Formats: sequence, C-alpha cells, structure tokens
Amino acid sequence: MRAGVEGLRPPRSLAAGLPPAFFGNDFTAELIRAFDEVLAPVFASLDDFDAYLDPRYAPDDFVRWLAGWLGFPMDERWAVPLIRRHFGDAREGLLRRGTLAGVAAAVRAYTGGTPRLSDNGGVAWSNRPLGPLPGEARARLLVHVDNPDGTVDPEVVDRIVAATKPAHVLHEIFVQAG
Repeated sequence: MRAGVEGLRPPRSLAAGLPPAFFGNDFTAELIRAFDEVLAPVFASLDDFDAYLDPRYAPDDFVRWLAGWLGFPMDERWAVPLIRRHFGDAREGLLRRGTLAGVAAAVRAYTGGTPRLSDNGGVAWSNRPLGPLPGEARARLLVHVDNPDGTVDPEVVDRIVAATKPAHVLHEIFVQAG
C-alpha cells in the first residue's frame, strides 16, 4: 500500500496561510513543519489522483483495487501487467452492459480470447393473426469460449455473462478445450 516518501515536501507550506502574528515563535515553526511533513503525501496523492484512476499509470497494488471497483473478474494469481492488459475490455464490458458487444468484451477481459456469441433475438411472429408463434419467443444467448490452456473457469464465465446480459435473456455457456 501507500507509504511515506523520504524528503517529500508539499508544493506549498501551510505557513503561507497563517497570519503574521504566528511567526517569530519556534514552536509554531516546528509545528507547521511537522504538519507539512505529514500532509505532503496527501497533497502528492491528490495532485496525481487522475493517474490513480488510469490503469496504465496507477501503482500495482492500486490496479487490483481499481479492477475490483469496476467489478472486473480476475484471478488473484494474475500478474499486474495481465490485469492492465485486459482492463480496457473490462471497461468496455461495463460501458456496453446489456449488449452482445458488452458481453463479449466482459468475457474477453476474463479469458483473454474472443468468445463467439449468438442469440435468437427473442422475436417471433406468425403469418396468421393470433396464430401460434414459430420457434422460440424467449430470448436466448449462446456463448462459446475456447480454453486451450485449461485456465478458464466455466463458473466464472457464467457469472460474467449473467452480470452483463439483460436479466430476461436465458444463456448457455460452452467452454471448449483446444
């Protein structure tokens, strides 16, 4: 986690905001110097806050927290560069949640491979008014994922698809070796 940085100074001392009546006293100068030292990491973090929210620049331990914050499914054994590499897909899955593109991006973020998705559209019609509907009237999504190295967990893929597809759509997951 974050730690102190030796010799870090704030961009501006707190003494600059004090009225002149407080100066001329060693106690006040030492107290202000102590506060400056304690608050310097806070100011440095706030000055660089946008970098903390960008997975390309965020510290390694913060990348894991950021991925969890977005709901990015990851294995705790994954190296940080792998998380950084798949972060864009996780973001895309979040932004396009409820669409085929969003489901594909979310699954790609976890597996690293491109899944094959197909859906029936959930639309049925008949040639006769009030006639029986052909096919399936219920929306269904099929997700095919390749698992060449055996690292893809079908239960995790199922949870990802369930979280990113529309709630009323049924889904099936097919994880294929090779």
